[in-house]
Amino acid sequence: MLRIQLLLQASLLFHQAVVGSPSLSSKEKSALFSNTDKYPFPNQGNVITHDPNIIEYNDSFYLFMGGVHIPVSKASSLDGPWTRVGTVLDGPSIIEKQNRTRPWAPTTVQHNGSFYCYYTISTPGSRNSSIGVATTDSLDGGKWTDHGALINTGSGNLSHIYPYNESNAIDASFIVDNATGKLYLNYGSFWHGIFQVPLAGDLLSVEDAELPRAVNLAYEPAEKFKPIEGSWMSFREPYYYLWASHGKCCRFGDGQNAKDFPAKGQEYEIRVGRSTSVNGPFRDKDGKNLTDGGGTVVYASNHGVVYAPGGIGVLPASEKHPEILYYHYLNTSMGLKDNVSRITTKQ
Repeated sequence: MLRIQLLLQASLLFHQAVVGSPSLSSKEKSALFSNTDKYPFPNQGNVITHDPNIIEYNDSFYLFMGGVHIPVSKASSLDGPWTRVGTVLDGPSIIEKQNRTRPWAPTTVQHNGSFYCYYTISTPGSRNSSIGVATTDSLDGGKWTDHGALINTGSGNLSHIYPYNESNAIDASFIVDNATGKLYLNYGSFWHGIFQVPLAGDLLSVEDAELPRAVNLAYEPAEKFKPIEGSWMSFREPYYYLWASHGKCCRFGDGQNAKDFPAKGQEYEIRVGRSTSVNGPFRDKDGKNLTDGGGTVVYASNHGVVYAPGGIGVLPASEKHPEILYYHYLNTSMGLKDNVSRITTKQ
């Protein structure tokens, strides 16, 4: 049995709220959105962002956001206030693909005294994507070095080999094998789901790059475009937990019309499975493999306030707080346009 409920009860939850005045009628809202008290309500995090990534360092929290050159903000509390401290990149990514100035879905980790920010270069609906990496020795005022692409799909170096020839190089996350110390990168969106590849010791390349030992961790075979993405892996003895976003996250037309929204259960939601091995197989609480479309729903649309939560990450427990699951969502009380997103929190 997954220990999901215990984790959520002890967690601080981050959310995304989209500003605007919804014009949906009460009947339309009732038809679209769940009405349940199964999930906890959010608190404000007081910062505008999408696909948040947070790390804790020297009694402070650092928030990395998708956007021009990957903005970075800092706060002493997860409630904010957040202060901009710079950007990861000082110009366009050196990866010569479309959308080079606005990387997506950054994930930053600390390892051996340095910080590594894995980022995505892509455009919506495209598999011509890359995962790049930049490094620094200091989060406060340190200069980042852009090392370019680790993984290419669609075009670019080694994009013709498995698993890159059938996956999508976005939404990177990082995990260390607790038993061996081996380093892994998880990634993927839609096209055949979530994959894992081992990293070289410098964290700047894939180990055995021309013959990567890849594992398919999660897949939705029943869907034409396999709507699973944004994975994250965490560890709590003796299990590794694979979290992922499932369904459609956003771009629901103009956010005002009922016809623009997916039916209940088809919008974004957070699913999880667990394994005693960092390489899987990962199974949900009913024993279904995540590569067979499994995954226990941990958080979904509820209350007519939270709609389409996803884009998750997990902060490890510290002396000051338990494990923290953070994510974004669309706030139905504020509107459902895509142009403004806000993190909110709850413990």
